[in-house]
Amino acid sequence: MQTTAPTDTKLNMGMIYASLIVGVWGITHIYSVFFHDVSAPIWQTFGLIALQCWLYTGMFIIAHDTMHSSLAPGRPNLNAVIGTVIMFVYAGFDWKLMRTAHHEHHDFSGTDKDPDFNAADPNAFWPWYAKFFLTYFGWRQLLTLVGFTLVYILIGASYVNTIVMWAVPAILSSVQLFYFGTYLTHRHGEEFPDHHNARTNEFSRLASLMSCFHFGYHHEHHLFPYEPWWRLPARKRETAK
Repeated sequence: MQTTAPTDTKLNMGMIYASLIVGVWGITHIYSVFFHDVSAPIWQTFGLIALQCWLYTGMFIIAHDTMHSSLAPGRPNLNAVIGTVIMFVYAGFDWKLMRTAHHEHHDFSGTDKDPDFNAADPNAFWPWYAKFFLTYFGWRQLLTLVGFTLVYILIGASYVNTIVMWAVPAILSSVQLFYFGTYLTHRHGEEFPDHHNARTNEFSRLASLMSCFHFGYHHEHHLFPYEPWWRLPARKRETAK
């Protein structure tokens, strides 16, 4: 049984997928912020918001893979550069700090030492999301977003578009990432399969892709953290045998 894809294959496929996600996000983002008329039929605005939200989620998952060096195996500098740029564009995050916190999540998953876990109330969604949000969003992120907003307005975007077509999708993507990739997979109330304190969402492959780029196959991610997001369905099939 093939336990992992060859390094060259993972590098090539990972870069292809990353280029597609980032490229489509860039085109959609520029159109939405600078050219879309928010007075257009509401389904168009909602459609662009939903598409951007999903693509933002994909951007974060790409950056997440760089934290495990699984986007570009054997290329630590390339992983660092790509991860740093995406984390900054996403919300002004410091990639190195995020990487450290994420590895703490893996080392102490589901305990009070896990920065992504709410040990005080491991079932309530909104208190946990508030803790999750405030753990990573501070003055640096706020000032970065204000800076981006000012630049966008100076080069021609309307204030309404910067809020509706940029801030809203970015915030919604954080909720999407948290709900499908952290809350459902680490909340208490159901048994965990092992000491990783992580479970897998029993979604179809398409639903898994659309919900969180397979990050909901979370037990497999904790078992095989060196695998990129697009390899997690294969790992799920293998572990189910």
